[in-house]
Amino acid sequence: MTPRGRRGVLGGAGVATAVGAFAGVRAVRTKPEPSRRRRDRHADEDFGLLDSDRGSLVVADDGVTLAIREVGPATAPLTVVFVHGYCLRMDSWHFQRKHLQRRWGDSVRMVFYDQRGHGRSGTPSAESCTIGQLGRDLHAVLRAVAPTGPVVLVGHSMGGMTVLSMARQVPELFGTRVIGVGLLATAAAGLNKTGLSRNLDNPVIDAFRLAVRTAPGLVQFGRGAARAIIAPIMRAASFGTVVSPSLHGFSDRMLNETSVTTIVNFLKSLELHDESAALPVIADLPALVLCGDADMVIPFAQSEALAGALTNSELVRVVSAGHLVQLEFPIRCTDAIDRLVTRAIEAGDNEWEVGIGG
Repeated sequence: MTPRGRRGVLGGAGVATAVGAFAGVRAVRTKPEPSRRRRDRHADEDFGLLDSDRGSLVVADDGVTLAIREVGPATAPLTVVFVHGYCLRMDSWHFQRKHLQRRWGDSVRMVFYDQRGHGRSGTPSAESCTIGQLGRDLHAVLRAVAPTGPVVLVGHSMGGMTVLSMARQVPELFGTRVIGVGLLATAAAGLNKTGLSRNLDNPVIDAFRLAVRTAPGLVQFGRGAARAIIAPIMRAASFGTVVSPSLHGFSDRMLNETSVTTIVNFLKSLELHDESAALPVIADLPALVLCGDADMVIPFAQSEALAGALTNSELVRVVSAGHLVQLEFPIRCTDAIDRLVTRAIEAGDNEWEVGIGG
């Protein structure tokens, strides 16, 4: 190895060490303290619930296969599509799938899918790992599984960016087919355009930006080196409170099972994307903007700004929640999504005959 190569690897190792040290301090909050040891309330939770739902594959415009799961009848009068975030998979909506089915019954069909490079979906090219392509993937899902009827879109983190990307690219669907939008822990512009990267008190964002420059070279040296940079950041930012060991293990498995190539390939787009042009498209739609006030990836101030651009939005602040707010405070998120769907239906002026079951 050349001296220059050694310097690059050693530099990357230094980044990993620094990030790991920060993550170690932050992650203490997710581990039960000795004086607070309690029964693991999720010990009996079936986190594989979505595996039993009916599945199919949708082929994206570039040939990548997207794994789909559906809950509720295909003839339901309303479809709600859930779009997961970075380093996760459709299972991250586990609690919403479980509780909303009980509330909505056969009145709503829920559609979940794995984003390209995540979960059960196909492996994309590096060039296609962009927020723009994710928006086109979402459009492909709608064309395949919900070609007619009203739709509500709900996205978390990178999934929210995906929803905004589709709105920018296919604006004619919003206000006609798409009657409501849920944006959880997300932002309209990339990390270097939201002002977050200029906040010196936010080491998570600084570490992400450094990883964008460092990780691609590290992938060539070793997959473990690249993961050593990104994984601690994601773990540190996941939760703002002490969560059960089973829930913590569930979120860790999603991260650990995400290909390091996928992790690295999406970093640049996460930093640079800008879907601000989507905001006028959805400005008057019923919208939900929800975020935890302990989220170190997308600080709550960004959700306030996002809600301020959407005249018909409900802004929900989840006290003490980290980035995986839908897992950490599932009832708060489920209730908010339920309200969004009700508002979207009521705003339809009876154009769509939709009734939500109890």
